[in-house]
Amino acid sequence: MEKSAGSVPSRTYEVFDAFRRAFETGHTVDFLRKVTEGFHFLVPLPLEGWNHEQQGKERFEELIRFERSVLQVQLIPLIVLENEVNGMVVFRAEGSLNGRPYRNELTVVFEFEAERIRSFREYVGMPLKNYEAP
Repeated sequence: MEKSAGSVPSRTYEVFDAFRRAFETGHTVDFLRKVTEGFHFLVPLPLEGWNHEQQGKERFEELIRFERSVLQVQLIPLIVLENEVNGMVVFRAEGSLNGRPYRNELTVVFEFEAERIRSFREYVGMPLKNYEAP
């Protein structure tokens, strides 16, 4: 992957901005407008039902509802890279998880099909044990 010379890669930054708004506010419409028909994703949640590849827009909406029920967070992009097929964002998440202070560095890799999101895969900087019931 290469960093765009002199500017942030617009496609990846635009997609991450919609991704960020979904997690921060629950507003998923902008993100879901950008996905392909066969959209799928993988998030590293240590919970039954989430520990494998997920399919579709409805499942993404379920993820956002679940995440917002336990996680109030701001996502701050640190590094944005892209090539013809993938965009990668390293970001910091700060806020609270199950009422406790939360801070983590994560990476999300978007796979593009033309200008649309075919999939994303999230990688976490530290274990997410706090997702388990307090």
